[in-house]
Amino acid sequence: MRKSMLVMVNTVVLVLAAGAAMAAEGGLSAAVASQIAWGSAVGMGLAALGCGIGMGFGLKGACEGTARNPDVSGKITVTMLIGLAMIESLAIYTLVVDLILLFVKPF
Repeated sequence: MRKSMLVMVNTVVLVLAAGAAMAAEGGLSAAVASQIAWGSAVGMGLAALGCGIGMGFGLKGACEGTARNPDVSGKITVTMLIGLAMIESLAIYTLVVDLILLFVKPF
């Protein structure tokens, strides 16, 4: 009950704060442009780090599975490639969001 109440309160606060956040007019100040650039760099770095770790664990598991049971290497390879594609899509989504942040409102 407490967790669901916390989620509802956070949702209401974020919805109400979105209008104030989007209400700014005019160009971006140098401080905001710098924050967007740093935020994009840190976000993409964290996404790449997480995806790299996830891909490493996936590849490790696939190699161990193939070493234990070589007969099912085809199924393991297909499943691994689908999983790696899903993990990589997270990094691509992060890149798209970063590019939108950087170039939709140019400095």
